Amino acid sequence: MTLRVGVVGLGRGRVYVDNFAKHEQTEVVALCDMEASRLSQYPAPITKYNTYEEFLRHDLDVVAICTPLPQHAAHTVAALEHGVHVLCEVPAVNTLAECEQVVRAVERTGLKYMLAENSCYSNMNLAWREVIREGKLGKALYAEAEYVHDCRGIMRNADGTLTWRASMPPIHYCTHSLGPLLFLMGDRCVTATGLHTGANVAPDLGAIDLEVGLFHTANGAIIKILCGFSIERHPSFHWYVVYGSKGALESHRRFKGALNGYLQEIAPEKEMRPVESDSNAHGTAESRIVDGFVHAVLHDTKPPIDVYDAMDYTAPGICAHLSAQRNGERLDIPNYR
Repeated sequence: MTLRVGVVGLGRGRVYVDNFAKHEQTEVVALCDMEASRLSQYPAPITKYNTYEEFLRHDLDVVAICTPLPQHAAHTVAALEHGVHVLCEVPAVNTLAECEQVVRAVERTGLKYMLAENSCYSNMNLAWREVIREGKLGKALYAEAEYVHDCRGIMRNADGTLTWRASMPPIHYCTHSLGPLLFLMGDRCVTATGLHTGANVAPDLGAIDLEVGLFHTANGAIIKILCGFSIERHPSFHWYVVYGSKGALESHRRFKGALNGYLQEIAPEKEMRPVESDSNAHGTAESRIVDGFVHAVLHDTKPPIDVYDAMDYTAPGICAHLSAQRNGERLDIPNYR
């Protein structure tokens, strides 16, 4: 069987057009974007649309949603209600109410939903997952991750209006950081505390400089996540560390060339063992995501990052920002299972 695929949002979505086009069991048949210049890059026989409503009326099995964050929930629910399986870019949603809407739509329709969290699928994180599964790290006790990326250049449109990124609380975009840690640890966050610095660097944009979330997990671990998208820091980077009862895993901060992760075992005679990875997982990771999602659709199995995992990766950031608005009050994180 060949799945008929549509992709909406051809900025970020170009990588999924390419990967679904290369997959042996999928065919890209429809594209959607409001910008005609993006659509014009793709020749016939692909059908092109500039409205999502018309696009969903195309005969599709799968939709890859790569639109801006504020549209993710509405586009996901609409696709599911049209009988189409959904692969959605990160974060899954923008509010707790949207968490509920998306989860219930998946449950109601019985269709497949997968979150396209590419950071989980870097070579490094996949290697780390095996280290943890083999018990070499022991019990995971504490983890941290940071994603700092100066995005001020894409917070304003050409006409001077602000984009959604300017008003987005940084910790809402925690999935590249929190997602891999939960993916590695097999855990979920149950409480959240958050704080942010305010808008010091880009007050004209109203963009928060940095925001931090501190989370307690179901298995008793502690996780700290720092995100910032309007602050001077070059180059941009992801950084991860996991401390276990037998050792620690830590990545390099700089993304020049290959990213090396290390397992530092407690025994003093042991040396650090390098694990090679591509720098940011783009390309390789999306191919793995497509493979896992297509397999789940064709074989009726659980997607590798299903709708409940998606909310585990997304809802803690929303709760951390709500906490920051309440002076760091500790909040319970909903469990949507």
